[in-house]
Amino acid sequence: MPLVRMSDIAKAAVADGCALGAFNVIQIEHAEAIVAGAEAAGRPVIVQISENTVAYHGSLAPIARAALAIAEESAAEVVVHLDHATRPDLVRQAIDLGIGSLMYDASALDHAANVSTTTAIAAEAHSAGVWVEAELGEIGGKDGVHAPGVRTDPADAAAYVATTGVDALAVAVGSSHAMLTRDAVLDDELIAAIAAATPVPLVLHGSSGVPDEGLRSAVRHGMRKVNIATHLNVVMASAVRAALADESLVDPRKYLGPGRSAVAREVERLLRLLA
Repeated sequence: MPLVRMSDIAKAAVADGCALGAFNVIQIEHAEAIVAGAEAAGRPVIVQISENTVAYHGSLAPIARAALAIAEESAAEVVVHLDHATRPDLVRQAIDLGIGSLMYDASALDHAANVSTTTAIAAEAHSAGVWVEAELGEIGGKDGVHAPGVRTDPADAAAYVATTGVDALAVAVGSSHAMLTRDAVLDDELIAAIAAATPVPLVLHGSSGVPDEGLRSAVRHGMRKVNIATHLNVVMASAVRAALADESLVDPRKYLGPGRSAVAREVERLLRLLA
């Protein structure tokens, strides 16, 4: 199926009151598994390539071209998305490669610099027909759930979207990146307040640490894109470890294959959960 536009599947998610599943790729088996899970679920999916994954591979083009090819051959509706890009040159590379959606992350900058750089990137991307997500608030890394004082303010979110012109907004509502446990507690009232204040879809980062019911509740309160990375890595690692219990295995297909299958099943389950 030809690549679909993020704007089209996001519009449908808003209309249906559901959320899009966005899953991060590290190697080609991830991309294959994510697309297979979407086909099994009969749901659209977002295949994400992070700046960290680009650094791992040494450049964007090889993994991006592989993901785009897998997406184009799929029977599912697939968007390939550049995730957490902090470098304008990487944004431009993605646009040149035909990636139609990106997240520009200026959240580590002070507010004025975040606004000015995101506004410029959004204008440049929009001129190429590319959908832009940005981040406001401190979602953070491996340090657990945030204190209320660093979460996204609804009024600030509305002003940020109006000024920058971004198409979607990642907000800090209680999740944290790279969690290995699924016990984060989201602020559903805050999600609803931000959703009411802003005209663009809201994005939940750090969703690997949120249990199933927390994800369902976040969607009910207004989340429309849910990013999941670490949780799928846990699923893949578990399946690979189980396969490698057979110490005679040396062919990577014999352990990466089970890992890929396990990820595909979990993507299917999660897409159904978010629908």
